[in-house]
Amino acid sequence: MQAFLVSTGVVALAEVGDKTQLLAFLLAAKFRRPVPIVLGILAATLLNHAAAGALGAWITSVLGPRTLRWGLGLSFLAMAAWTLVPDRLDESDTQLARHGVFVTTFLTFFLAEMGDKTQVATIALAAQYQAMGAVVAGTTLGMMLANVPAVYLGDRIAHRLPVRAIHAVAALVFAVLGVATLLGAGERLGF
Repeated sequence: MQAFLVSTGVVALAEVGDKTQLLAFLLAAKFRRPVPIVLGILAATLLNHAAAGALGAWITSVLGPRTLRWGLGLSFLAMAAWTLVPDRLDESDTQLARHGVFVTTFLTFFLAEMGDKTQVATIALAAQYQAMGAVVAGTTLGMMLANVPAVYLGDRIAHRLPVRAIHAVAALVFAVLGVATLLGAGERLGF
């Protein structure tokens, strides 16, 4: 349960102001069809985070406990710093295909998440907790908690969110996870 809750919270916080949330605003404004947009986000996130979770699980099988502990600890600290860097949409992220709302959303979200901080966080969390299903479910829920309101409420809430404060809290959580991992908090889990 801890893996699910931490994964949900960290990703929901980290996703506020992220380029995929900005993409959700853009798609909602362009298409004004929230249900296929939300379903496209869900499908893309599930596929992307399942692959990331599988990579995290595989990493735990090939790295020794000490290497894994240091790698995870440093990864969480790097995620803390990365979370403080504001995202912007690139022009390539806004090129919308003409394949329908669901397919357009699915493709743009899947590609935008490749190498994004939430995907990297999913890899690290799956390796940390060795509970791929709980982590993927949690990170997916976190993405949905951040992006569904963006689809439905759009510009009405975008300028009201304290993005810097939310990113600071997410960075703090990543930093705590990193320090705790480096200090051996995960030793009972075998790393």
